Amino acid sequence: MSQIYDFIKKYYIDSLVYKQGYNIVNTITFAIILIIVVILLYRFLRKYISFDFNFVIGNLPFVLLGSSARVIEDAGFLEPPVSYLFMTPFIYILIFLIAFPTLIISIKMKGEDYWKYYGATGLFLSILCLGILFSNLEVINGWLFPAVIFFAAIFTIAYQFIFERVYPAMNNRLSKLVFFSHMIDGFATFLGIQFLGYWELHVLPRFLINVAGPWIMVVAKIAVFVPVLYILDSTEEEENFKNFIKFILIVLGLAPGLRDSLRMMFAT
Repeated sequence: MSQIYDFIKKYYIDSLVYKQGYNIVNTITFAIILIIVVILLYRFLRKYISFDFNFVIGNLPFVLLGSSARVIEDAGFLEPPVSYLFMTPFIYILIFLIAFPTLIISIKMKGEDYWKYYGATGLFLSILCLGILFSNLEVINGWLFPAVIFFAAIFTIAYQFIFERVYPAMNNRLSKLVFFSHMIDGFATFLGIQFLGYWELHVLPRFLINVAGPWIMVVAKIAVFVPVLYILDSTEEEENFKNFIKFILIVLGLAPGLRDSLRMMFAT
């Protein structure tokens, strides 16, 4: 039993408690859990709603909520064990426990307009979290967040310019939002490591950065997500399913990108 505990402590507990970053074991574990959760969510929610652009827009405030709540923990406003709930992967569970009941209630009460009320709830909670941050922390690197958004927007405009001519099927709103989200993540990582002395938590990106430098994150994002979007937009798979996968990809890019940008802006 002691060997099992030592394994769990080394690869799961210590990485969380001491903020050591991810390792191969917990990365694979969290990836498997994510896949299972995504499948179960899709099978349940497809009975009630379509995974269209409105669904994604309604969820974006909850992404901002998770990112801003995570920065509240980064800033040291919370103490263990409560602080652990605001760390990855538990922050995803916490936001899910808030968002999912809100979504179901909004669907039942408002029908097709659910996304407006669902999103408004997430936006209200996000504003509360951001209010805590801005009222208690000094903005140290005010240039960073605008810079991240600017470069992400420029690259997304380039994406649109290219693919509306080369392959128009990839020039849809959700695909562009996927690309934009991961450009936010890529540029936040690049700027934070290159100019502010931050370091990468995830295993594969950390390896790439050590080999080639922080700039590789932007290139890697393009190299990965352009082919992924091509596959999604060229396959004959059900549109609803493809949109749900794009939604998951948006969350996986936007959540850490916003969190990193906010955290570095406050220099926490």
